[in-house]
Amino acid sequence: MAKDLSEENGTDMPVAGYDGPVGGWGSAKGMAKVARTARSSPGALETLKRQNKPAGYMCSSCAWAKPPNPHVAEFCENGAKATLWDLTTARCGPEFFRDHTVSELADWDAHDLERQGRLTHPLRYDAASDRYVETSWDEAFAAIGAELRRLDPKKVTFYVSGKAGLEASYLYGLYARAYGHSNLPDSSNMCHETTSVGLKKVIGTSVGTCVLEDFEHCDMIIHVGQNPGSNSPRILHPLQKAVERGCHIVAINPLREKGLLEFANPQNPWQMSLGAPTEIADRYLQVRTGGDIAVLTGIAKHVLALEDNQGGVLDHAFLAEHCSGLDDWMDWVRAAPWDRLEAVSGITRAEMEGVGTLYARSKAVMGIYGMGVTQHVHGSDAIAALVNLLLLRGNIGRPGAGCSPVRGHSNVQGQRTVGITEKPKLVPNDKLRELFGIEPPQDPGWNTVEFVEALLAGEAQGYVGLGGNLARAVPDQDRVTEVWGNMPLTVHVATRLNRTHLMPGKSSWLLPCLVRAEEDLQNGTSQQVTIEDSFSHIYGSIGKREPASPHLKSEVDIVCRLAAATLDPNPRLAWSDWVGDYAEIRSLIEATYPDKFHDFEARMNQPGGFYRGNPARERVWKTETGKAQFTVPADLDATGLAEGDGLYRLMTLRSNDQFNTTIYGMSDRLRGIDGDRMLIMMSPADIEAEGLHPDQRIALTGAADDDIPRRVDGLRIVPYQLPRGCIAGYFPELNPLSPLSRHDLLSKTPAAKGIPVRLA
Repeated sequence: MAKDLSEENGTDMPVAGYDGPVGGWGSAKGMAKVARTARSSPGALETLKRQNKPAGYMCSSCAWAKPPNPHVAEFCENGAKATLWDLTTARCGPEFFRDHTVSELADWDAHDLERQGRLTHPLRYDAASDRYVETSWDEAFAAIGAELRRLDPKKVTFYVSGKAGLEASYLYGLYARAYGHSNLPDSSNMCHETTSVGLKKVIGTSVGTCVLEDFEHCDMIIHVGQNPGSNSPRILHPLQKAVERGCHIVAINPLREKGLLEFANPQNPWQMSLGAPTEIADRYLQVRTGGDIAVLTGIAKHVLALEDNQGGVLDHAFLAEHCSGLDDWMDWVRAAPWDRLEAVSGITRAEMEGVGTLYARSKAVMGIYGMGVTQHVHGSDAIAALVNLLLLRGNIGRPGAGCSPVRGHSNVQGQRTVGITEKPKLVPNDKLRELFGIEPPQDPGWNTVEFVEALLAGEAQGYVGLGGNLARAVPDQDRVTEVWGNMPLTVHVATRLNRTHLMPGKSSWLLPCLVRAEEDLQNGTSQQVTIEDSFSHIYGSIGKREPASPHLKSEVDIVCRLAAATLDPNPRLAWSDWVGDYAEIRSLIEATYPDKFHDFEARMNQPGGFYRGNPARERVWKTETGKAQFTVPADLDATGLAEGDGLYRLMTLRSNDQFNTTIYGMSDRLRGIDGDRMLIMMSPADIEAEGLHPDQRIALTGAADDDIPRRVDGLRIVPYQLPRGCIAGYFPELNPLSPLSRHDLLSKTPAAKGIPVRLA
């Protein structure tokens, strides 16, 4: 649907847009369309009724909270799509692979691969026929274990997507360390590792400080670089309630995303019939890509000016007791020229001052952010800029206030909590020695970027993936595709076929697993798993659906069988016992992390989950100085890019019909775009200035300074309301343009929101 925004664009060129709100009937139609495509099982509806409810099934999509008093339908459009997609009736069994070679399938569209349905049997790659062929579980485990024993553990990577529960994740980390490495990257490396590192540096915690109840007490929310409509729609319920009681919401984002503009609650009969949708953001600062540090600094600059002119604005008692680095930071802010702040951010001084005045009047302020902040070269500084602003008025560590990153995968935060990390210093090694009699490696392992660097250098020998589609998700996708198959061993624990599976190593295996919604029977007993949300709450989840195939195994079972086949016998590594009773695994987690998981079994099913705690929420700062740290950024521009003739800043995005690399369909309804993913969104003014026209097909070339050629052809131009010099396109199709060398300087999170490109 095209919406005429020519007055806002300064041209007569219509731009893509969506006239409806987020939610409402559009959301219902979007779910119904995916249900038809997925051919979901009849039991999917019963699963949706139990989704995100106490003693129910915890959504495998985003990591939003599961409230103690849930709505009748406690799922969003994206969560429903994930469940419907998991519970498809389509099957991708050995007969499918008899009909198709791997080389043929490698040319298929990612959506068409996933539409083949659930994998049903363990498979091994047969190079002679170029096909995956059926194998037995015993053969698979024995062969993989033997191959891993032959390889150098330091050159093998155990990757984890964000869906595996705490039980499988804990055992996977234990398996890696007992095997002899800490190469444990996970999907956090691709998105919120900047939070884990950057937030910890300034306030001493690697996760957000807010809980769900804070939405009931805040009177201002600063929402930066996150799109709730497509990525975490359930956040719109508390945002709607906050707005209705008078909370001000300021959105800071390069695109005018529908989820930050208006929301029609599907559970409100009035809004679903005659009522008007709720307007979400009362101020929308359409910042240039990478301009977040500048705009947040401009807001803070005005707050300091108000303090200088009238006093009573800053929380002096809090600053004196709890903060360090304030004077140096204030000197830098006061010296920052307004014209530079305006040029970098693309926001006027008056707009920044208006938000600063509103902030100075607000009593409890939350800062919410997403990957629009974290995926930059100076992403850690952008997080610090938000924290700087919050600290000025004591907005961390009291009700209704705090810093709240929105995580993507359902348990990506929890995996870090139970030991999925490449950093040995973050693991209780003494506990592992005491409990299991192993000597955990003390050398840092590879994160995702370092694994890909080793792969490109020919040093990576093996890859075991607990979920995910990593070769499609990483930067420099084309370069990675060329060398992925050089590894001696690739193993994928998976539910559906994806593009990474079609780059087999010398020895390659597909091990099909249950989805979280399916019943996990061990020793005749239904097992529960647990997950952690963005607010550091832990929940039990139990599946009820009949598994897609009798040949499927749980992630816990697969990890334990792989470990038993790989490692020398150790009576304290009781892999077979742990498979039979997941409560035993939870007792190990509790013994390893007693402060966070005490009374684990008794608390995991309490409504609303149990809170594992956060020292910064109690104003205990585990930083180098023992206080919250004000930080002067290295650059006002988070991209780290200089302005250049013909240089554009590309940000990669997800569509409304997508979860990470999983493509449910070709609709990006909330942006008014349909039927095509090979496109770029571009300002009409830039289109005219370049002498181009809508729907023209062009190429983009990389403009990094590393002399590596990068190019993506066949991209359709879509006029869109964007700042000049900024363009947007879809992840992962545009990943070949993203240089591996461009990442956050502290965390190595790829800089996918500030990719330098030129039009070709």
